[in-house]
Amino acid sequence: MISLSVLALVFGVVFLAELPDKTALAGLVLGTRYRASYVFAGVAAAFLLHVALAVAAGSALTLLPQRIVHVVTGVLFLGGAVMLLRNKGEDEEEVRRPEDQSFWKVAGTGFMLILVAEFGDLTQIMTANLAARYDDPVSVGIGAVLALWAVAGLGIVGGKALMRRVPLGLITKIAAALMLALGVWSLWEAVA
Repeated sequence: MISLSVLALVFGVVFLAELPDKTALAGLVLGTRYRASYVFAGVAAAFLLHVALAVAAGSALTLLPQRIVHVVTGVLFLGGAVMLLRNKGEDEEEVRRPEDQSFWKVAGTGFMLILVAEFGDLTQIMTANLAARYDDPVSVGIGAVLALWAVAGLGIVGGKALMRRVPLGLITKIAAALMLALGVWSLWEAVA
């Protein structure tokens, strides 16, 4: 059964963590150069693959004793908060223009960009942590995929307007604060 509270928590945390990420900016660049629906198809497929891998890894962690899982996820969340605060000034990646504008070329470019750039990325690690923490792979997977797709859609279609109205630094600080709170909570549960 799907837990709406877990799904909503995962959506919020992953959404905020992915907004300031360089791949969201790369999606924005792709969306300004190519047909948005083609870009989104490739990006969405890559994010789906990443979430499936992360949820599988997180589900494997649930085989460990609960206290160890809380300590591991707590430390990783704290590390994620530090990574967010340290990497907030990275430049967006350059994206090469495919020779033609066909669906497969554009979607393939978006898929490969996200596949390579997001492998082992903060949100993938967070998704694995959340899958281990809540032992609810379906809710975590759906929440993470929807969050990543929402960020991709915002980046591709309306990213420029969002970045003009909401400072990237504020988004980064909110995501880091949420991860810090989750890390402290996990560590508190490990000792309690």
